[in-house]
Amino acid sequence: MIGQVAVRRFPELTVSTPRTEVRRHAPPDAEAVSVIFGDRLTQRWLPLADDSGQIDGLAWCTDLARQRRDSGDGDHFAVVRREDARVVGCLWTKRTDWGARLTEVSYALAPEARGFGLAAESVLALAIVLIMEHGFQRVELRVAPGNVASRRVAEKAGFSYEGLLRNAGYVRGNRTDLELWSFVAADLH
Repeated sequence: MIGQVAVRRFPELTVSTPRTEVRRHAPPDAEAVSVIFGDRLTQRWLPLADDSGQIDGLAWCTDLARQRRDSGDGDHFAVVRREDARVVGCLWTKRTDWGARLTEVSYALAPEARGFGLAAESVLALAIVLIMEHGFQRVELRVAPGNVASRRVAEKAGFSYEGLLRNAGYVRGNRTDLELWSFVAADLH
């Protein structure tokens, strides 16, 4: 295998919390994913480079998730509410650096699931499992200034604010600064 590099794949995992289960997306999740990403408030903060329109739920759960896994960049996860087994959110990991053992997590919740702490609970559980069971040393969140709800998720999940990354991202076609938040192995002690 001269000239070829083995690609690390994101670990297959399921994470249980008292109120949620975080697992890989599956094709039956597509309708719920389309609703989550079709929400006006969710679309306002999506980290996309252009105004590319609606995210296709089936593609998100299948082809796009598989591409992210196959590239070693991350994975797509469903947040399933235990009380009714409904998919109420999406978590996705990206920008995984296998040498540094770090990844970034992003999230979106269905409107009816917001305000109950489910996003913070799920993000924290995923971060803990990545660190304790899969050897990651750092999990990052990047939040656009003005996205107060996302900042509250970072705070409630126990992430530490590290500073402002100037002109570091996109929000629906516009360049923006991003707040950098982190959770590291030392935060577990």
